[in-house]
Amino acid sequence: MPAPDPVVTFIVVLVIGLAAGFLFDRLAGPSWLARQFSGSTRGIVTSALVGTAGALIGYHIAVLLALGGGIVTSVIAAALGATVVLFAWRMAK
Repeated sequence: MPAPDPVVTFIVVLVIGLAAGFLFDRLAGPSWLARQFSGSTRGIVTSALVGTAGALIGYHIAVLLALGGGIVTSVIAAALGATVVLFAWRMAK
């Protein structure tokens, strides 16, 4: 099986990280009412960036452990990495 294109893999990992960050902010972030009073979307952007960092970390750990070269493994590792880093970030806050 040929290795996936690095650009496609990067874009997929990036999208997974952004989506995980947005979902995490919506599900575990401050309420809509609290966000209206604070008047800032900084929480959404920060969660998206932390989710992207987590996805990249998860992907690279999977590559280092040689868990497989397929795009499915990359997606699972990126999602798991984003989830773990987002929860760790939330607990440290």
